[in-house]
Amino acid sequence: MRKITLANGKKVEVECLSCAITSGLIKADGGVVIETDYFHAHQDVAYPIKGLIILASKRHITCLDELNDEEKMDYINLLSKIRKAQREVLGIEHVYYFYNEDTTHHFHTWMVPRYEWMSAFGRSVESMRPVLLHARNEMK
Repeated sequence: MRKITLANGKKVEVECLSCAITSGLIKADGGVVIETDYFHAHQDVAYPIKGLIILASKRHITCLDELNDEEKMDYINLLSKIRKAQREVLGIEHVYYFYNEDTTHHFHTWMVPRYEWMSAFGRSVESMRPVLLHARNEMK
């Protein structure tokens, strides 16, 4: 079991965070953004940054090359659809995309918007950790 602190300060203990979220056991603030047979998209539960979306596989896999053909098509279509909504609904001009294969969760992609306030932390990939920590500690 893993202990996780959510953006709202609530602490949860789960075996797999992705399973808990995609099954509805843990509710992401803002709810489900979009859901298909293969993926579940939601506001990140750990960092309270508006429009920071996690697109997670419903299957318990960790690598991009484990997606089957239907999942691959669904994945790219969802990324595009979510990105369009980030731009049109939230006015987000730029997004950083992250995914790591040594995750303890399911295969997932972080779609991290770049807001002007983040510039104080820099404009590189290295700036993302301090941005996320600032959001978690100061923007609850």
